[in-house]
Amino acid sequence: MSYFQDNDKNSDFLKKDEIPKSPLQERLEREEQEMQAKRLKKKGGGKGGYFFSGLIGVIIGALLVWLMLPGLVNQMPGTTSSSTAKNNTTINQVATEVTTDVTSAVDKASDAVVGIANIQEVTSGGFWSPPSTTTKEAGSGSGVVYKIEGDKAFIVTNNHVIEGAKQLEVTMQDGTKEPAQLVGHDVWTDLAVISINSKNVKTVATFGNSDVLKQGETVIAIGNPLGLEFYGSVTTGVVSGKDRSVPVDLNGDGTEDWQQEVLQTDAAINPGNSGGALVNLAGELVGINSMKIAESSVEGLGFSIPINSAIPIIEELEKNGEMKRPTMGVSLADLTDVPSFYQQQTLKLPAEVTTGVVVTDVMNNSPASKAGVQQYDVIVEMDGQKIETTIDLRKHLYNDKKIGDKLTLKVYRQGKLVELSLTLTNGNTL
Repeated sequence: MSYFQDNDKNSDFLKKDEIPKSPLQERLEREEQEMQAKRLKKKGGGKGGYFFSGLIGVIIGALLVWLMLPGLVNQMPGTTSSSTAKNNTTINQVATEVTTDVTSAVDKASDAVVGIANIQEVTSGGFWSPPSTTTKEAGSGSGVVYKIEGDKAFIVTNNHVIEGAKQLEVTMQDGTKEPAQLVGHDVWTDLAVISINSKNVKTVATFGNSDVLKQGETVIAIGNPLGLEFYGSVTTGVVSGKDRSVPVDLNGDGTEDWQQEVLQTDAAINPGNSGGALVNLAGELVGINSMKIAESSVEGLGFSIPINSAIPIIEELEKNGEMKRPTMGVSLADLTDVPSFYQQQTLKLPAEVTTGVVVTDVMNNSPASKAGVQQYDVIVEMDGQKIETTIDLRKHLYNDKKIGDKLTLKVYRQGKLVELSLTLTNGNTL
């Protein structure tokens, strides 16, 4: 007999044994059923209310969507609208062309400034391979086109820019490259002249007058600092000082050989600017940028060769390819470099003589040998001017004297003051 059959019997048993209900119970039961019926009827009416409320909400929502539809369409991808353009932020630009004295000067002079590449021969190879020679750019600098004559354009630059070059290449402002030829150079003034074909040259520099520059006057440096990547860079500053003398070591032996006469400026002059132009506010060339003190503790200290000092050198180099300078035909050393023992025992100098120039050697058939100058003579005076160092001697010789001039010397020889006279000759002939 199954479980469900047992349950059916039990239910029949309960029905048979059911206790009869009283009239009161039956009346209460009917009232309860009537209440349930009323609740069911109300429940059905609520569903209808919810339905109508939802329907009204849908209609209102549809109306809102219809009203907002134009704005939503304009925000969809790929759609445009004139009203959207009105809401966009517009940046207004004003094209004002500013012209100052500096920009006018740069416009006038910058086309005359060129780049110069120094190309040298490089030998490579080792023990197991034969040596081979190739050409390579060893450095670069700047130059200034100052003259056109026939089919040639002449450019002034620094001697150290072209020094050791196997080939020279000039880059114009428009990027055109021209092979260049060395015309002449001078190690003492750090100046050189080169030439190129003039067909692509459009501008030449106008020489100014460096003597009329004033301290504090605005000047502009134009060149190619750090290489041709920064071609035609412009920096501005003032004339910080005039008639400055900067000691230079010409042969790299650590000893100062010469004092270069320069203009001092705080316009930035960096490697690659060498040979470039220093111009005034009129766009006139007043200096050839030559060097910069490269020390971390020094800033705003640049130097330029005054154009008035450079012009005679430029003309001589263009004409003769070299500077013809007078010479005595001697080798020299500063007295201050000689130990005091030798000053007294060998040179036999009086105690009061502490400065001068010692003649360490005399060349045969030179003006000095013909005038009777001897080894270990100590030069203390030239043409009545006191001489304390070799730089003083060279400045007097190169700046104040010419080939063929007479020169009077006063020297100490074995403790006695001797006066000598000689005739200067061309140093390139000795």
